[in-house]
Amino acid sequence: MSARLHFLAAAAAILSLPSLAAQPVEVNSIAAKVSGKVITRNEVNFRLAPIFAQLAAQYPRRGPEFERRLKEARTGILNELINRQIILDEFKQLGATIKPQYIDQEIKRQIRELYNNDQEKFNEELKRSRLTMPGFREMTREQLIVDAMRREQFSDAPPPLPAEIRAEYNKIKDSMRDVSQDVISFKKIFIPLQDPSNPISTPDTQLSLAEDLAKQIRSGADFAELAKTHSRDGYGDQGGLQEDVPRTDLSPEFAAIIFDTKVGELEGPLVDPRGFTLVIPTKIVPGPPPPLSDPQVKKFVEERVIRNATSDKYERWIKDRRDSAMIEIVD
Repeated sequence: MSARLHFLAAAAAILSLPSLAAQPVEVNSIAAKVSGKVITRNEVNFRLAPIFAQLAAQYPRRGPEFERRLKEARTGILNELINRQIILDEFKQLGATIKPQYIDQEIKRQIRELYNNDQEKFNEELKRSRLTMPGFREMTREQLIVDAMRREQFSDAPPPLPAEIRAEYNKIKDSMRDVSQDVISFKKIFIPLQDPSNPISTPDTQLSLAEDLAKQIRSGADFAELAKTHSRDGYGDQGGLQEDVPRTDLSPEFAAIIFDTKVGELEGPLVDPRGFTLVIPTKIVPGPPPPLSDPQVKKFVEERVIRNATSDKYERWIKDRRDSAMIEIVD
């Protein structure tokens, strides 16, 4: 069973649901049709998987907020894929081509940013989503064509001013950084799914314990003392402190959550295949962003400035195309 399937099965157990590993395999079915062209559920689910994993970690008991955020993410992805198909149809007569090296670069970017540069995790997600590497390359190629065609649509926009480029770069440079070089220090309390010293413990009672500890910490209790008493990992005796941990040593979903948590702020309980975690970041050192002097970076930022300036025009343009297209949402 893959690590991600272990993760989902553990979450299911916490909720007293049947293990996902025991569920029948769903064949690839249709999520939507755009003028006869099919968008599959596999495409939607592959893009949704990193978001689902993060939300499942943040909401051990699921609940309305989990469902709302998951539905919102799924709707956004499906709409993005519908728009993609409309744009591909609009420009298919232009014979647009994308060089293979650009596809390679984009795939490497996704592996770096979504899977902590872990090729094995990426391959597992492809397999779980029943996508082949050639199929994923085709998805990537189409997305790059869409990006290129959108730029072409607004090629008459005035060039951005240097101050606009610098301001946009400063706004997004963190998201462009090499996240594989991120480093973090944090305090952690780990509560296993079942306590070996307590044979009547269950995932639900362990989750209740983690939730109670979170309440105590937010009410002013000493984190280090609680860690020494309750944490069941190799750092409990040290008050739960772990220093200078590379992002690549953490699971992608756990890293995505705690690197977005403010220093000194409690996050959790988070669920993973082994148990529940309470964590407080104490220091975050982001990886370095690429310099604006890099021609590719500057071009990317310039295109973002133009895209932002023409977003209203684009929204009107794509709405007109959606209104005239034959769209059937099945999912």
